[in-house]
Amino acid sequence: MNLILIAEEGERKLIEKYLPDCRWDVLVTGVGAVNIIRSLRDLPRDTHVLNIGYAGSANFEIGTLVEVTEVRLNHPNCRYDEPVQMLAPCEMDSAEQSLFPIAHSRAVCYTNSDFVLQSDYKDCVFDMELAYIAALGFERVSALKVVSDNLSLHAYHEVTQGVV
Repeated sequence: MNLILIAEEGERKLIEKYLPDCRWDVLVTGVGAVNIIRSLRDLPRDTHVLNIGYAGSANFEIGTLVEVTEVRLNHPNCRYDEPVQMLAPCEMDSAEQSLFPIAHSRAVCYTNSDFVLQSDYKDCVFDMELAYIAALGFERVSALKVVSDNLSLHAYHEVTQGVV
């Protein structure tokens, strides 16, 4: 099974923009760890999941399409040993290859339990779901993120509500 995961209904417009010919099923999970676990816990682990959604970045331009190569939890106040989760490339077999756009950048995604308003991390994106998706043990997880803000909740709301 192939499944696109979005956190909120408003992210469906990203599928329409970047994957207009994609015929995969779409699941709206809700924002954050608990919603991810509740939404995905009973899915078969051989499901290919593609997470597409908005993400913040300290330095990527708003609107940049990023293919995520690996994901980690962001916990800036402490350090502990934790596995880095590598993601599958956003590509399919030759018949479906055209479904995936060429991302402007490739980067690490840091998953947070809250909206990130400041960080010294550069050349990366921040979200609230991807590490939990990857940790659930699916055989193939891929992710495309669109930069919605430069660590500004106000800018995030403007972009996601179509103001910008």
